[in-house]
Amino acid sequence: MSKLPPPVIVVPGITATYLSDQYPVSHEVVWSVMTGRFERIRTHPDDIRYEANQPARIVPGQVFEVAYKELIAELRHNLTAHEDEPVPVYPFGYDWRRPLVDTQAALADFVGEVIERTKLMRHYAKDGYGDDPTVNLVGHSMGGLVIAGYLAGAGKKAPVSKVATLASPFRGSFEAVVKVLTGTADLGGTTPSSREREAARLMPALYHLMPTPARGLTIDPGLGTSIFHPGVWQQSIIDTIREYVRLFAVDPGKASDRRKQADELFAALLKTAEDHRASIEEFTLADAGLKPADWLAVVGINTVTRTQMRIDADGPGRPLFVLSSSDRLNKWKPDPPGNGPDERYHTGDGTVPFEGAVPGFLSPENLVCLTPDDFGYWEKADRLLTGLGGFHGILPNMNVVHRLIVRHFTGAPDKHENTWGRRAPGVTKAAWKPPMDLSDRTHR
Repeated sequence: MSKLPPPVIVVPGITATYLSDQYPVSHEVVWSVMTGRFERIRTHPDDIRYEANQPARIVPGQVFEVAYKELIAELRHNLTAHEDEPVPVYPFGYDWRRPLVDTQAALADFVGEVIERTKLMRHYAKDGYGDDPTVNLVGHSMGGLVIAGYLAGAGKKAPVSKVATLASPFRGSFEAVVKVLTGTADLGGTTPSSREREAARLMPALYHLMPTPARGLTIDPGLGTSIFHPGVWQQSIIDTIREYVRLFAVDPGKASDRRKQADELFAALLKTAEDHRASIEEFTLADAGLKPADWLAVVGINTVTRTQMRIDADGPGRPLFVLSSSDRLNKWKPDPPGNGPDERYHTGDGTVPFEGAVPGFLSPENLVCLTPDDFGYWEKADRLLTGLGGFHGILPNMNVVHRLIVRHFTGAPDKHENTWGRRAPGVTKAAWKPPMDLSDRTHR
């Protein structure tokens, strides 16, 4: 068995991969850190695999450097013991608009490619890597859902040793609802607009981020029992999809035909996302031959976050999403007096509420929580970026996150006492079981 750390694949979050249109001879970037061409990335109502505006060929490119360049560079440096024996760390750019089952299939192919490439590295070949080749996976935000779904599908056939997920919405985020309703949310992207809202309503991956927390979501029973039920949603969503059908369908037909196609398409988007969420909820680590100690789940807390939402009935079959600033809360305190466990769950990373970040295959006792206060003294630029782009998006830049991942992947002890974490809300010190010993450097 190889003694070298397995190669690493970093799976970014939604909107965090460049998209380019390869139809022009000189390829044109339509989505990047500085570019957001919503009218170019909207999907086709007849076949959501492709773009509404044809001819086109939108493909993924590099990952966002502002969020992942530092993470990847630090992992490459700190996992490598000798300069002439590098540990490869690959970014995995993907089309974040697509249903996650498609992205998981692409990830499975990429895992195989990375393994074959690593076999060609002389120091890995000499170390016996080819005898039992595996990879380690890092997923940020929606990237964690991609990894969980991939493992749920592949089971013990997945050649994966360890996993680290950062701020992943395993049970969704209320911001995904806000994005579909209004076009604005703490979910990434540029300045909100009607074009963004319209593109979001026909973006399959966004529905995979719908909230199914243990608490916090209240739906009028007359509308349905799940956020994935079409009757829970406002008519304006269907109207947007119907207009897409009128504008872009090969055969838009009569108004009644457009209404039927829009209804069926919206129901299919929700059903695909619901099935994927169910597969993650049913997944256990044992299914993939893993243990809780093999999965580092980092969760952001102590930031004002939308932790609850109410969907009322404004008449028969007329849902009303109640969006209130009072639903954005942060009641986290470390062992707060006079503040019970239920209150402490009202926190998050600004985008993902704590309740949405707890996966069904881990318990709160296994989580490692971090707050914006865990940025180091010298991380002034990242602190500034947090103020501009939110804690959720910049969390992968945290130096302590890099050190936690390196310790997790190598199993090395903390000789310099520079890794730490915080217990999840409601978890006592005695019950805390993170995947590594953090008892000497626990921030309370």
